[in-house]
Amino acid sequence: MDGSGRSREELERLNAKLAKINAALMQRVERSMDYQANAYSIFQTAIGLETQVKARTEELKSALDRLERANNQLTSARDGAERANRFKTGFFTAVSHDLLQPLHAARLSLSALSEIQDPQQHRRLIGQVDHALSTIEELLRTILDLSKLESGALKPSVQFVELLELFRSVVVDMEPIARDKGLLLTTRARDVAVMSDPLMLRRILQNLLANAVQYTERGRVLLSGRKRGSQFRIDVWDTGPGIAPQEQSKIFEEFHRGAAGQRSPARGFGVGLSIIARMSEALGHRIALCSKVGRGTRFSVYVPLADEAALACRLPAGQRSAATRAYGLTAIKAVVVDNDRGVRDAMRALLDRWGCEARLVGGLVDVERLIAEEPGFQPDVVLADFHLDAGESGLDSVARIRDTLGALIPAVVITADHSREVAEAVAAAGCEILRKPVKPAELRALITHLVG
Repeated sequence: MDGSGRSREELERLNAKLAKINAALMQRVERSMDYQANAYSIFQTAIGLETQVKARTEELKSALDRLERANNQLTSARDGAERANRFKTGFFTAVSHDLLQPLHAARLSLSALSEIQDPQQHRRLIGQVDHALSTIEELLRTILDLSKLESGALKPSVQFVELLELFRSVVVDMEPIARDKGLLLTTRARDVAVMSDPLMLRRILQNLLANAVQYTERGRVLLSGRKRGSQFRIDVWDTGPGIAPQEQSKIFEEFHRGAAGQRSPARGFGVGLSIIARMSEALGHRIALCSKVGRGTRFSVYVPLADEAALACRLPAGQRSAATRAYGLTAIKAVVVDNDRGVRDAMRALLDRWGCEARLVGGLVDVERLIAEEPGFQPDVVLADFHLDAGESGLDSVARIRDTLGALIPAVVITADHSREVAEAVAAAGCEILRKPVKPAELRALITHLVG
């Protein structure tokens, strides 16, 4: 019994001990499970926080990138503004002397003109005054071009441009100057279409040709071009003195004329190539230069060829738009009033080449007939000689056309009369005046200004 009793008590103690051990194990298991649950929760929380941190980091990085881009833009704008200010300051400092010199020369020539009676000396002095005024006009036009480029007012209008007529027209304009210097000016025109702004491209080619003719003393100047992949390379070749390698990197900078420019007696302000570079940059056209001292120079402009869609809309050669030969005067309607048939014929040829639609009349009677026969013809500009037959004035025809249309149509009065009375009458009528002989470029510029 005692042995059995002790065995029961031992069993009970053992059972109690096992129960405690089991309870302790259960608590440990429960704590472990709680810890694991907490660890999992912490892990999930950590993942969530990491995702948020990553998202915030990306947002911060994006914000910093935007801030950096904005800072770069501000820096670029500031540098551009400072460069523009330096350019303007340098430009006006540099041209002040060039502007004062021709004014001084013109004043001296006019003073001498009033004291000299010899007609030959009169003509010589008048030529000197005209030269001085032309210099001032060129300078003012340069200032205007640079102002437009700097302010962004000169915006390209890229369109379909036929090079055949464009080449021929710029050569025709420059040919008299080249011929006067004894230079051969030619073009190898190709029937090619490109995409560019016709007016800006024309101005680029004009300036390149003018530079080539100005600095070439003997030989020839050639305007040509050839295809280069999807581009058309327009070349202006000359047999001038060439440009030294150390000068070629600076030749497009403002006021840099180079050694040839310093030796040349021709007037110039050293900004022509700068304007070309800026216009080409605005158009996205690349400019290249190849030159050998003593052999000559080739300036090249790379212009995109017209694509298939543009070529599909191309008109036959006999029906093409006059855009490339009109220099910006395409579709302008004009009335020419002049009593000289030869002048009317010459004016018709000139206006046709510019792409204008013109009606030519001899005086007020013909104006009345034009109004009766073509009531729908509404001119954009009137070009009238001042002195007509039978004491009639071109101002009468201008007034009649304006009355008929009920609008102040721009008008240019062309006259060889330099009297103050004529100038006052033209101004009172609200017209512009040009003195004979009229330069075609001057007339074209004035028409563009009046109708633009």
